[in-house]
Amino acid sequence: MNSSLRVLIVEDCEDDMLLILRELRRGGYDVHHVRVETPNTLQDALEQHAWDIVISDYTMPAFNALDALKILQSKRLDLPFLIVSGTIGEETAVAAMKAGAQDYLLKGNLARLVPAVERELRESEERQKRHSAEQALAISEDRFKTLCASAPLGIFHCDARGKNVYVNPRWQEISGLSIEESLGDVWLQAIHPDDRDSAIESWQRTVSQRESWVSEHRLLTPQGEVRWVRTLVSPMYSTQGQFLGHVGTAEDITEKKQLEAQFLRAQRLESLGTMASGIAHDLNNVLTPILGIVELLPLKVPDMDEQTQQLIEILGTNTHRGADLVKQILSFTRGVEGKPTNTQVSHLLWEIHKIIRQTFPKTIEVSTELPQDLWQIAADATALHQVFMNLCVNARDAMPNGGTLYITAENLEIDEHYARMHLDAQVGSYVVVTIADTGTGIPPKILDRIFDPFFTTKEIGKGTGLGLSTVLGIVKSHRGSIDVHSELGKGTQFKVYLPATETAEEEAVVNTEPPLGRGELILVVDDEVAVQEITQATLEAYCYKVVTANNGIEAIALYAERKDEISVVLIDLMMPELDSITAIRTLRKLNPQVQIIAMSGLVTHESVAKTMREGIQAFLAKPFTAPELLNLLPQLCDPKKSSSVQ
Repeated sequence: MNSSLRVLIVEDCEDDMLLILRELRRGGYDVHHVRVETPNTLQDALEQHAWDIVISDYTMPAFNALDALKILQSKRLDLPFLIVSGTIGEETAVAAMKAGAQDYLLKGNLARLVPAVERELRESEERQKRHSAEQALAISEDRFKTLCASAPLGIFHCDARGKNVYVNPRWQEISGLSIEESLGDVWLQAIHPDDRDSAIESWQRTVSQRESWVSEHRLLTPQGEVRWVRTLVSPMYSTQGQFLGHVGTAEDITEKKQLEAQFLRAQRLESLGTMASGIAHDLNNVLTPILGIVELLPLKVPDMDEQTQQLIEILGTNTHRGADLVKQILSFTRGVEGKPTNTQVSHLLWEIHKIIRQTFPKTIEVSTELPQDLWQIAADATALHQVFMNLCVNARDAMPNGGTLYITAENLEIDEHYARMHLDAQVGSYVVVTIADTGTGIPPKILDRIFDPFFTTKEIGKGTGLGLSTVLGIVKSHRGSIDVHSELGKGTQFKVYLPATETAEEEAVVNTEPPLGRGELILVVDDEVAVQEITQATLEAYCYKVVTANNGIEAIALYAERKDEISVVLIDLMMPELDSITAIRTLRKLNPQVQIIAMSGLVTHESVAKTMREGIQAFLAKPFTAPELLNLLPQLCDPKKSSSVQ
């Protein structure tokens, strides 16, 4: 490229300036620069030289980037202004953008610098073209129309009554209106209803206050598409001061707005991931004693009647489902994957059928047809539940006035001929689940975008645009695919293809009674009293002795006092006062052969690996079942079997 670039750098640190210059030169620019760090030197540099772009640190001893912006604006210089800062908060960055900065970057991530410079140089060139076009408007009407015909911006001319008398081709492309629809005052209907009143008010203010109007607002095209535009409107007056009308430009900034929205949503998702981790930990601590009580009750009350047993079974099933849902939250926010098991899809679909019959509007009829001989698949049942439920909810939203929701499934053998006809298909055995509705249908022009992250046709507050993106991600993680067929006014059909397992026989479930202890002493360390109590009750019910500690400090004191008696330490990884890793290391110093089971309500691959490196013997994810714990203890209580049994 080797383009010449004149850069004014507002920076008090020469080393930071050198990093910026190095990055620009790597991008192929032949850089001519001056560094300034005070208001006076900035003003001198602006007066003495012509610049292509200004790159400024945010905070400096003499002044800051906002002060530098004001100096540029006072001189009416339309120069691209980028902020490159070591640390800048979101609120500060937004304030800088509102003040007139085009972009901001962090000094620790200068990979975005060259693309940002290239983009702002292009936009600066476009602004200059716009300025030239607006100046040319004063030449003559014919000359004006000639120049506007090929302009990259939408251009329009209104008379003193606010009626359009001219629009260029680009305006028609942006608004979706023909010339006839754009002329007169009908064009006002192109402004989105939610933005129309404020736009008209700003428009009228340009006349009363004799000022230009710059606005970012939405247009609603006749095809139902929402587009964002940046509009610059200026009033025109005769030499005698008589108001003649307006001339304006409209720039399509839809893509820019979408990128901004994606950036903000990505930030919110990152915050959501952090929050979800804490919630997951707390929920798993809540579910652990519930699950323990469910498993302990049959031992404590062996003569329960059949109805009570069924209630206990429902409680246990839903506790497991709650734990699975917590895993699903983590799988979305942190990439933790569920473990696939042989799954009968018909069970999931009948469960969803019951849910939607109870919760969907009565105007929606649900038709579910599932064959008896449906093959099994290897899947994360909770993840698939999310997939099918999401598709059903979308179908409901597509039928605001009622209709029919169809849920069907079939076995399908895909041969080479079929695979060649369908891009995502692979040869093999599949279970095909179809979710279909008789709703409004999906417009053809957006059908290819429905799986894009953050794309949504729902109103603000009623959809994140993550539903179908998540659905596709889950299906692909199961080595499956999705086909979509839709017709406007007739409905939409989603077909989900999931690879079948080699055998349709269900895995045999062997319920064996966990082994009893022989009076071994177990130290249970957890700051949750409920977890302590139910774990103690469970262990004692199986002939173990138990001592408990509320934190790592208590655990170390108890173990130092009774280390010759304690066979196994069961310790939670997230506790107050003393972190558990330090507690585990101290226990190992007291006894290098100490047998430790770590447990946690927040499990990630990294946390498990880090904990195992500390020499623990096993790891339990909360909520864990009594058999999961009890089957570990005999091996750990026997020194001959004390190698890692995770």
